[in-house]
Amino acid sequence: MTVTMLLLAGCGGERSRKNLIILHAGSLSVPVKELADAFMKDNPGVTVLTEAAGSLHTARKITELGKPCDIMLSADHIVISSMLIPEYASWNIRFATNEIVIAFRPESKYSSIFRADNWANILLKDDVIMGRADPDADPCGYRTVFAAKLAEEYYGRPGLADSLLGKNTEYIRPKEVDLVALVSAGVIDYMFQYKSVAIQHGFRYLELPDGINLSSPLMTERYATVSYMVPGEAPGVRTEVRGDYISYSGTVLDRAPQRELARRFFEFMLSDEGAGIFRKCGQEPLVPAVADDPDAVPASLRKYLTAVSAQ
Repeated sequence: MTVTMLLLAGCGGERSRKNLIILHAGSLSVPVKELADAFMKDNPGVTVLTEAAGSLHTARKITELGKPCDIMLSADHIVISSMLIPEYASWNIRFATNEIVIAFRPESKYSSIFRADNWANILLKDDVIMGRADPDADPCGYRTVFAAKLAEEYYGRPGLADSLLGKNTEYIRPKEVDLVALVSAGVIDYMFQYKSVAIQHGFRYLELPDGINLSSPLMTERYATVSYMVPGEAPGVRTEVRGDYISYSGTVLDRAPQRELARRFFEFMLSDEGAGIFRKCGQEPLVPAVADDPDAVPASLRKYLTAVSAQ
């Protein structure tokens, strides 16, 4: 074969490959990698390209920066509903849950006595350093704010939320997975974190009551009593987000470069095999999945859904 023919063959091989672009929440990094590896194994010629960030920042990459994207996966369904629909996407499926925990290492200060009845007192000690995600960038950040406010009411301790949220603010990070390295290195002792992330990285963690941890769909009215003003679409404008049970969601962009391939990946993610990957990664899938507007969902995905009224 001549050099020219080799070059043409190589170019043809490159053209036959398909890149699927997934922008996703940082806390989905581990399950998305597992899903991508399995999908590529079953679909030779497909390369899944992934990029993690706080969900609010991820949405802005699409709406403000025009970044190419086939699938967006958010840690909070409200991000896609409020920022991408209807201009960039037509539907939004909730596919997994989580809960807020406090994660730490065995070497963290006071870890041997860190319990459900004293966690707040220990976090507020002068020699204890804690971290949390940025509520302006990441759902885990504003969910930490919700958890602190709910804890104040749950324990009947006026001022608790302000005390917790005002401590160690220099250790606020853009997304929750940025805190992992700080705890691992012993820079901080504790972090407000998703349970799945704590499990994936081998941390110890304290589970909080359901009235605080945002895990229960049965407690949405209680969770909705707290809120946070996140940055809005225009500079200087903020939008209220109210507490809700934690639900991860995703969509295929209307102008996705690989729209049909993206739908196939989404179907794989919602399948029994995909649900098994989430469980393996310490995260509970929503089975069946949930869409506030099932009629807008592609026919190939509707078999995985149950309809609910919008929260």
